[in-house]
Amino acid sequence: QVQLVESGGGLVQAGGSLKLSCAAAGRTFSRSVMAWFRQAPGREREFVAGTRWTAGSTYYDNSVKGRFTISREYAKNTIYLQMNSLKPEDTAVYYCAVDEYITTGIPTFRNAYDYWGQGTQVTVSS
Repeated sequence: QVQLVESGGGLVQAGGSLKLSCAAAGRTFSRSVMAWFRQAPGREREFVAGTRWTAGSTYYDNSVKGRFTISREYAKNTIYLQMNSLKPEDTAVYYCAVDEYITTGIPTFRNAYDYWGQGTQVTVSS
């Protein structure tokens, strides 16, 4: 089984920062793309940022571009999401996901992803 475990969520004031982590464990898999999604109450799960595991290329949703940074650490099988200049509208449960099979690009639709973590809550107060 593949396991993705997120951590690092919490409560922060607007303008503050948080760093999320997602550790991958279990059987060996390709990890073509790893990404972060988020879901606010009453809303659809939406793409935040993604990275190709081998090439290191990245892609961001416009709503977080310039404020969030996705990175990866091979030795720890982990990706991170550094979130700066947080806004109340960033409040959501953040999920880590893996697309194991895609060979090019970074998909932004949730159905492309094969494995998901359990999520970590991020709350930004105004």
